[in-house]
Amino acid sequence: MRLLDELDSIKKLHEMNLQELRELAKEIRELILSTVAENGGHLAPSLGTVELTLALYSVFDFETDKLIWDVGHQAYTHKILTGRKDLFHTLRKRGGLAGFPKISESKYDAFGVGHASTSISAALGILIASELKKKNNRVVAVIGDGALTGGEAFEGLNHAGQLKKNLIVIVNDNEMSIDKNVGALSEYLSQIRLAPQYRKAKRDFEELVKKIPIAGLSDKILTAAKSVRVGLKSAIVQGAMFEVLGFTYLGPVDGHDIKAMQEIFTRVKEEMTEPVIIHVRTTKGKGYKPAEESPERFHGVGKFDKFTGEIIKKSAPKTYTEIFSKAIVDCAKEDEKIVAITAAMPGGTGLKFFAEKFPERFFDVGIAEEHAMTLAAGMAAGGLHPVVALYSTFAQRSYDQILHDICLQNLPVTICLDRAGIVGEDGATHHGVFDFSYLRHIPNINILAPKDENELRQMIFTATIKKFPTVIRYPRGAGLGVKIIDNPENLSWGKAEIISKVSGEADATIFAIGSMVEVAKNTADILKNMKIYVNVVNARFVKPLDENVIYGLSRDSKLIVTCEENVIAGGFGSAIVEFLADVNITKPILRFGISDNFVEHASRSELLKDCGLTAENIAEKIYNRVVKMN
Repeated sequence: MRLLDELDSIKKLHEMNLQELRELAKEIRELILSTVAENGGHLAPSLGTVELTLALYSVFDFETDKLIWDVGHQAYTHKILTGRKDLFHTLRKRGGLAGFPKISESKYDAFGVGHASTSISAALGILIASELKKKNNRVVAVIGDGALTGGEAFEGLNHAGQLKKNLIVIVNDNEMSIDKNVGALSEYLSQIRLAPQYRKAKRDFEELVKKIPIAGLSDKILTAAKSVRVGLKSAIVQGAMFEVLGFTYLGPVDGHDIKAMQEIFTRVKEEMTEPVIIHVRTTKGKGYKPAEESPERFHGVGKFDKFTGEIIKKSAPKTYTEIFSKAIVDCAKEDEKIVAITAAMPGGTGLKFFAEKFPERFFDVGIAEEHAMTLAAGMAAGGLHPVVALYSTFAQRSYDQILHDICLQNLPVTICLDRAGIVGEDGATHHGVFDFSYLRHIPNINILAPKDENELRQMIFTATIKKFPTVIRYPRGAGLGVKIIDNPENLSWGKAEIISKVSGEADATIFAIGSMVEVAKNTADILKNMKIYVNVVNARFVKPLDENVIYGLSRDSKLIVTCEENVIAGGFGSAIVEFLADVNITKPILRFGISDNFVEHASRSELLKDCGLTAENIAEKIYNRVVKMN
């Protein structure tokens, strides 16, 4: 029988010997590999932290101690060990286990995560709460070297060091986030090496001084020595930056050597009373050769053949990301002012092609979305036209920079938001369903969403010649397969496209934006068979709205319908309603979008159906309303 089958309590990990833990690591790695091959998920990060997780659980008591993961890409072993191994086959499936730690899923998920650089702040908060409640548990945060580039991580480090709390921070250094890590911090971590000579010298010096017989003199000497300690350590060990922030630095230690980690974790648990950073070096994709050789390809992956490592792809049109990738390069060939910026995601956003073609005009800032936006603002103020490519969900982190640094100064920055709308199995932390709402009220901003991949190309060409802030948002995955025009014409700014128009008064007019335009067209076809005749409009712009088209068609329609893959509150439909109220058009209105709930994980098609964003559901609601009105 497998050790994993016998593991019915995490306390049993304390009883296992080293050989048993190593065997358990193999079994867990196989379970992760088999499950992710079938379900998709974050394979390489979780394969890299199997031994680290086992070492943590074999030393600490996470019945009372707390473990906080950063981002959560690497937490599959954690889920398996904490009573969820029999449900692990449901990972990322509808009604199954979430792909990230989630408070409502398990008591061992001490904090819900999904975005980077939050673990240290959250762990410090949990530790403070524990102390105020007179509890004596240890709190451990595990943060990757990629997430450590985020500003919030350093805010947390700075505060924890100031408070001198008994916080344990483990830096999981695999030299990767989603793509290869960049920046000075990454280079700094790569240079750090274990330096026992420093710690031995420090220990010998303290023991010698304490033997001085003159009362009080030894304490004065030790106090004075602290003022030169950082300088001494800088000369011997390159981990002094963490010491300056108030942390004791230990490491690096081999993150696949369970015994070595057990020893250092035990010492820290028993001896340390102030903040400590343990630097652990791991291999992303450990134990699975294809993932070790191409960790970025297996960071977040769909179904694949676990024996060959080949990704299982269905025949499909080019993705929106691919269209963006080529379009921005084509624009840059014509305009040398165009530069591209991303936050640790050149592959995911499609900017790798740009980086190859124009390396001197490409900037990967690491996991630092706020910096990316203000950097872009500075470049624009200096006469360039920056294009910032992010996932919609991550752009939320840079709201103030978009408002204050870009829009307040009305600077020519184009922000391209990939993965907008429902993204599927990654769940609530990754759905890009809020951007219309948190952006459209900002003065000077312009917001566009294409109905298909060819219109995306047109929008990119049009936006990059404008002298003001523009946001283009587009969905994850394949386009509709429409013909791509190599030499697109510039779009008429702020003008909608009337897809279909009935003669005379329409039963309804559907104003749709982005991915919902195709759904609206299908809705109109269904309604036509039901003797309900509707106009369909591709709004193209959330801001500025095409007020002339909206006014004219609304006036000549019995019912007004809005469709968007965004939350209803404050979104595209709200903009239509506000305009109609301002021009005193009072008509019945139906708004379709995401309701006031966080959308969980499932396939994109399942979630769109759950949210009522299918042509069948929309047609039924319109039909019932029109019949009732008549």
